[in-house]
Amino acid sequence: MDIYQRLADRLDELPEGFPSTPSGVELDILRKIFTPQEAEMALQLRPLPETARDIAQRLGRPAREMEPILKGMAAKGQIATMKMGGQQMYRMAPFVVGIYEYQRRERLTPDLAALFEQYLPTLSRKVGGHGPHLTRVIPVNAGIKTDLDILPYEDVRQIIARAKSFRVQDCICRREQEMLGNPCKHTLQICLQYSMEEGAYDEFNLDGRIIDREEALRVIDQAEEEGLVHNTYNVQEAVGGFICNCCPCCCGLMRSLKEYEAPYIIARSRYVALIDAETCAGCGTCMEERCPMEAISEEDGQFSVQPERCIGCGVCVLTCPTDSIALVDRPESDWAQIAENMVDWGKRRLADRQETGK
Repeated sequence: MDIYQRLADRLDELPEGFPSTPSGVELDILRKIFTPQEAEMALQLRPLPETARDIAQRLGRPAREMEPILKGMAAKGQIATMKMGGQQMYRMAPFVVGIYEYQRRERLTPDLAALFEQYLPTLSRKVGGHGPHLTRVIPVNAGIKTDLDILPYEDVRQIIARAKSFRVQDCICRREQEMLGNPCKHTLQICLQYSMEEGAYDEFNLDGRIIDREEALRVIDQAEEEGLVHNTYNVQEAVGGFICNCCPCCCGLMRSLKEYEAPYIIARSRYVALIDAETCAGCGTCMEERCPMEAISEEDGQFSVQPERCIGCGVCVLTCPTDSIALVDRPESDWAQIAENMVDWGKRRLADRQETGK
């Protein structure tokens, strides 16, 4: 069997999925990213992290030979690497969120961007077609009613307070769209990565810029000012992760939710926006400039939120001149399922796929 088909099949076995298409565009994407030798090496990795020494021992190869190979592939965004327990670890990465988002610097070409755009509808339906959700919205906490309890994983600033290492990177979606002739007005370098490990990015940083906690908080403030949606892994606890700050015009995840049949691509927060009709001044800023989901409507000068479309991000709250919008609890029956950690998420996801036969 063709090496790229073998790799595609293996990626599709991961919880996220990597669906096939009649055109074979997914194989064209892999050919852009991997040489045959690199594809063969990627197939030898496991989805759970291992050290270079452990991988070398498992494959019967010298550790001094294996480490530069793995570092080189990680630098090309072909596999994942992270620091755990003070050691650099490597693993097979899913296609999204993973390999595609790692294609940075000169590796994201107009050709690759065009192929990804062609593949996005099919990919969205697979990745966003099974629970638990791939990612989840972290609400703007300033908008949550003060009598509601905010859980640690629902508070972006609590996540940053617990983390020990940070870096900020360009938004891959805005880079891609600019290449395709659709430049975005929002800040490019605004997506965060964090780790619970000290010095997590000292050895391997791809193209990010290492920052401290104070700057990470400034990035969050800037994102909220611009009306961007905080988005992260759909888990309660992660040893490391990302906080993407997403716009509806470029973000592949948000576009999948809005344009394609992908209900499980992003979990809304457990809150919903509510407009106080008595104090609302009817300026329309929330509807016209802030809401990323077109969830706010107007009738006879009265503005209201459509709960089924609202993702509970809270970006509408911050610019309301009369403080007439707040985030309130949804009914508990409407809360999205959040996995305990990435292992729990993967098990639940595979179980859901097996149950539906997809």
